[in-house]
Amino acid sequence: MRYFLDTEYDGFGGPLLSLALVPEDGGEEFYAVIAHDRVADPWVERHVVPFLDMVPEALGGPRLSRRDAAGALVHWLAHDSAPDIIADWPEDLAQLAMLLVTGPGQMVHSPPLTLRFVPLHGFSTAANSAVPHNALHDARALRDHIMKQLE
Repeated sequence: MRYFLDTEYDGFGGPLLSLALVPEDGGEEFYAVIAHDRVADPWVERHVVPFLDMVPEALGGPRLSRRDAAGALVHWLAHDSAPDIIADWPEDLAQLAMLLVTGPGQMVHSPPLTLRFVPLHGFSTAANSAVPHNALHDARALRDHIMKQLE
């Protein structure tokens, strides 16, 4: 199945703050917020951090360690033998891939993943999102846009 990915992170090349995957069929969504001590980038502090918890109650929860978030992600993906993950920004894919790495030479056990970068010049997920700069809502906007293009 296709899943649409969005992440939020602490500035260019910064650590992951949140990650969302939204399935094409509108089924169960994945959302995780990574525990962090403080955010370094002032723009992220103003435009991302206040919206991290603006998700449905069922998807909210405590902040997770990177390792726990990685475990939750692969557990959530376990039902799909070949997930196809689509993002419109390359760093989203990089953040997902790095989340799977849990230490030097170590990674969580994951199903084979297809990671696809689909550049959407002229389309902004944040501008079309119910809650801009929230990974879940931005991933939903990405899904809606791409699925509409496929109709």
